[in-house]
Amino acid sequence: MVKKATLIHLRIPFSFFLMPFFIFGISQLADITWWKISVAFIVVHFFHNGASNAFNSYFDKDEGSIGGIENPPPVDKELYFVSLIFDVLAVALGYLVNPYFAIMVFIIGLASKAYSHPMIRFKKYAVLGLLIVAFFQGFWTYYMVIVAQYGFTSSIFSQQNLFAGCICSLMLLGSYPMTQIYQHEEDAKRGDYTFSLLLGIKGSFVWTMSIFSVASILFIGYFVTYDSWLVAALFILLTSPVVIYFLNWMRKTWLDETKANYKSTMRLNLLSAICFNLFFVGLIILKCL
Repeated sequence: MVKKATLIHLRIPFSFFLMPFFIFGISQLADITWWKISVAFIVVHFFHNGASNAFNSYFDKDEGSIGGIENPPPVDKELYFVSLIFDVLAVALGYLVNPYFAIMVFIIGLASKAYSHPMIRFKKYAVLGLLIVAFFQGFWTYYMVIVAQYGFTSSIFSQQNLFAGCICSLMLLGSYPMTQIYQHEEDAKRGDYTFSLLLGIKGSFVWTMSIFSVASILFIGYFVTYDSWLVAALFILLTSPVVIYFLNWMRKTWLDETKANYKSTMRLNLLSAICFNLFFVGLIILKCL
């Protein structure tokens, strides 16, 4: 019987925060083979993310709040073995979609382990760690959807797909430091010199505001070019609550840095995931009508 602590550290509900760019990828498919995309979705958001979360938790051994768990329970060896089992299942199920997708699942699994494992631990390098996360959770995740549907052909490297994938990574390049902003003390104690820790609290807000603004402008340009002004306007409308919350939180934190805490960060993550997921699901529905 798997322990309750192990199930908690899988952080399956946290996958909701990681869905937007996968759903965006679905919305950009010219045609959708639903069984393939459904299996790919389960592979990424249940098995891969669960394995990644568990592996990260096992080696971090956090005592303070982490993404999706305010008070993480102690970890033991079971968590490590469960993470490996989930990784194997992710690749095996990915092979049902197609071999190329399975290879992509295997590679992102390796990258996730290298991010956390003490022998490599990209997490402790501010810039490299940020680039690894932005690439694999952005560009790579977008392309996992494309490859799940079409396999590996030259046509998937269209200007549109490359542009879309790059915007996803740019958005993560801007937003990821905000997910680390409440962990500065624990990261420093563990020797993880994260990008958010490098920037400081105020610097993290400025960075995120700047990069997010550029990425949003590029998204608007993307939708104007490949869809319509109406879709671009809907993007602005549905993501505006995120901007409003962020600016209000930044104002409060400027006056009192203790406001850069776990609960405020999770509220931003939840609001952002809801807004972006709603928008991208709406795109899928529009395409299917």
